[in-house]
Amino acid sequence: MSELKTVVLNDVHQQLGAKMVPFAGYNMPVRYSSDLDEHHTVRRAVGIFDVSHMGEFRVRGPRALDLIQRVTSNDASKLADGKAQYSCLPNEQGGIVDDLLVYKLADEDYMLVVNASNIEKDWNWISRFNEEFGADMENVSDQISLFAVQGPKTADALQSLTDVDLKSIPYYSFVQGTFAGHPNVIISATGYTGAGGFELYIPNEAAADIWNKILEAGKPFGLKPIGLGARDTLRLEMGFCLYGNDIDDNTSPLEGGLGWITKFTKEFTNSAALKQQKEQGVQRKLVGFVMDGPGIPRAHYELVNEAGEKIGEVTSGTQSPSMSKGIGLGYVATDFSAPGSKIFVQVRGKNLPATVTKLPFVKGTEEA
Repeated sequence: MSELKTVVLNDVHQQLGAKMVPFAGYNMPVRYSSDLDEHHTVRRAVGIFDVSHMGEFRVRGPRALDLIQRVTSNDASKLADGKAQYSCLPNEQGGIVDDLLVYKLADEDYMLVVNASNIEKDWNWISRFNEEFGADMENVSDQISLFAVQGPKTADALQSLTDVDLKSIPYYSFVQGTFAGHPNVIISATGYTGAGGFELYIPNEAAADIWNKILEAGKPFGLKPIGLGARDTLRLEMGFCLYGNDIDDNTSPLEGGLGWITKFTKEFTNSAALKQQKEQGVQRKLVGFVMDGPGIPRAHYELVNEAGEKIGEVTSGTQSPSMSKGIGLGYVATDFSAPGSKIFVQVRGKNLPATVTKLPFVKGTEEA
């Protein structure tokens, strides 16, 4: 077992009383108080997550965009300076290497934000294709801390810390500016909660000072530190995929509901086969479902039809704090994928009824 990596603020989280757990090779705070309290704090007010385990790659040079276009499914040529884009890295067998964010910092200068568990895998994958393009690639993951400040009161809670007009930053846009007295902070109107807010990319040396200033500025707005437990229930209520659960090396972006980031206006890894899959139709689809009665779905529980025949499997599930009902994501045979379809979740030997529903489960906000 390799030694766990730590984020810069590891000791700070422990001093705040966080329960620390191994996650994606890092020692990470899973909760500070309770998952339920932290979830509601983000939905109703504002919370701060330390997600500095995420990976960041800089890709620069005359052929930086060519490389990104080759390895990602979305069309990065549409990005203007100061814009971000959700995308994925298809593999050659029809699955997904990882999902990621692509930031256009300037012409010929991009930042890719990848999942912590896939940093080495993604770096090696992209580097393989870069032999053709010769872009300047730099793995800056160990130099950057990342805080996600999320919730409807985020802009008000943070505004005193910057001259940047936070409410004027559109969704999936970002500004590089001075924040809490530190220059060169990327203030990005993105997040994984559907509650609005910002993600802040910060040089490691400024992390502790900025964290403390956010906690202080956020006090009147009810801001609290939030752990990975609430992050999971928040993203699941929005139907956002988690790599390794809902999408992986064996799931097609079209099966996983990511057709909207799979653009056939260009050639990319496995694009011909994926285009053919789109034309022919997929055999299974990732759907959201709500339990009709009691019962909490969990990953790997079987999904069956009324006759008890297997039609799929749960990939993520929880008791929704906002709805007080069991909700889940899972792959089902396409015949059962339409909203309103009746399916059954096998929970401890019982087939419990559930209904396929349109995502998201909970209405979020796309406004920061």
